[in-house]
Amino acid sequence: MTQSVLLGVFGLGGQELILIAIVLLLLFGGRKIPELMRGLGRGIKEFKDASKGVDGTDNSAEKKN
Repeated sequence: MTQSVLLGVFGLGGQELILIAIVLLLLFGGRKIPELMRGLGRGIKEFKDASKGVDGTDNSAEKKN
């Protein structure tokens, strides 16, 4: 369901997705793509944390006092 909605939003079919995947493999190679996806995931996580106001520090000791 989610996949069909996502594809419908961008107007992409199966052939277009395969073509995009092939182009990515040609440009970056098989070894570089997982690194790129990890970096993208970290960036999204940092963005979500920043939007929630989480700065990465542990303030639990300060809250108890």
